[in-house]
Amino acid sequence: MFIENGFLPENKFWKYIVGSLLIIFAATIGQIPLMVAIFVKSFKSGKSFPTNESDMMTFLEPNTTLFLILLSFVFAFFAIILVVRNFHKQTLLSVTTSREKVDWKRVFFSFGIWSVFTVVSTLIMYYSSPESFVVNFKPIPFLILAIIGILLIPIQTSTEEYVFRGYLMQGFALLAKNKWFPLVMTSVIFGGMHIANPEVEKMGYIILVYYIGTGFFLGIITLMDEGMELALGFHAANNLVGALLITSDWSAFQTHSILKDNSLPSVGFEILVPIFIIFPILLYIFSKKYNWTNWQEKLTGTIEMNNENQIHKF
Repeated sequence: MFIENGFLPENKFWKYIVGSLLIIFAATIGQIPLMVAIFVKSFKSGKSFPTNESDMMTFLEPNTTLFLILLSFVFAFFAIILVVRNFHKQTLLSVTTSREKVDWKRVFFSFGIWSVFTVVSTLIMYYSSPESFVVNFKPIPFLILAIIGILLIPIQTSTEEYVFRGYLMQGFALLAKNKWFPLVMTSVIFGGMHIANPEVEKMGYIILVYYIGTGFFLGIITLMDEGMELALGFHAANNLVGALLITSDWSAFQTHSILKDNSLPSVGFEILVPIFIIFPILLYIFSKKYNWTNWQEKLTGTIEMNNENQIHKF
């Protein structure tokens, strides 16, 4: 099974701590080009170096900023591959899925269903409250955005999924010998990772409920489906389609999107709608399509070590 793929004789939990630090270090190295670009512009223009996340996101041209931010995830992704292969002696497939190979139909199905939802919900918001939006479309900047997004945003989202729903999910399972602890820990850490986002500064820490809830949703579909394919597709659609469709002055990605939301950020019932209505509907759709059963065992069951835990397909 997927979560037991990390149960190798030579694997120890301390390796996941060291491996995580190596991945963070690689991502930090990948942030150097962004810092250099900001420093150069600050020096040439005489403007003060930005001191917070919001100012940093708007200091450079949006496409340049997006490219340089996403570049750090390229470094992190290659670090994941090196850590998994050389430090844990596993293949990338073993932290992706329990199947013989990656099921790309699952990835594209999840990507498609969430893309359609994102487009439809954005259109509903636009037509129900047109005064809150302005058309931000500029052909050339948007084309550049699309190229950057299509090439790099899937790397960004896949990096996060491999860290949380793959690497750390298996690591915490090795530590706790159960399934609920990895689900809880990866979801909480995933939500906490977004604490520096500009949305948190504008809306308050209550927005973390949405991020943690999303982490639980992604963790649940990974455990129930015995692989990350659905989570990979969902996360890529969420970030890519969102970046192309809509931006705002207080969102994490400042992009040359089609629309710009000029409304004041607020936290209300819309935070709870995805967690308690939309995500359960998606779980129902996935469960029917992929015949999920035995929910309690797959989400909260204990893991017993036996000979089968030591057999892995590479």
